[in-house]
Amino acid sequence: MRPAAGEAVHFSEDPTIARFDPHVAATARQPEAYVWAVDAARAPDYWFPRQCPRALAWVLPSTTDADRAWLGADRVHAIEYGWLEAMRTVRLYAYRFPAVSFRSFGEHAHAVVATVPVEPLGPPERVGDLFALHEEAGIELRVMRNLWAFVDTAAAGTLGFSGIRLGNAAPRPSELHQ
Repeated sequence: MRPAAGEAVHFSEDPTIARFDPHVAATARQPEAYVWAVDAARAPDYWFPRQCPRALAWVLPSTTDADRAWLGADRVHAIEYGWLEAMRTVRLYAYRFPAVSFRSFGEHAHAVVATVPVEPLGPPERVGDLFALHEEAGIELRVMRNLWAFVDTAAAGTLGFSGIRLGNAAPRPSELHQ
């Protein structure tokens, strides 16, 4: 489930949205109002329940042999055991938009944004089996008791890395004993 050429996509658990109006997201680090979407390369980052914490790591051309060996695959997405049932049962939908309505956001273009209201190109599409999507895309999905060791190692190395909704992750092991 990726956008076609000339499209951007937004994933949601709500299949009833007719128009997307710019807003300041609850997790925003900037005060501007946007409609958020992603391109085909970043779509797999959102093949999860919306609130699911996840750590994403992938090999870059500049990735060292040591980091490549540690990761053990070209791309890995990691979640916690507590999110397995939600991964199995979530009803996730994809809204497609014309990419021309959006511009890149961020230094590494992790998303695209619109500053005006946008309407989907058609009704939302049911995304389906999130595990199957990962498998078909060749993305290794790992399930862990706690994400933080993976997050810290992946973020400190030469891999591409993204952490999404990490505020919803289990506490760091060091925080459990305080």
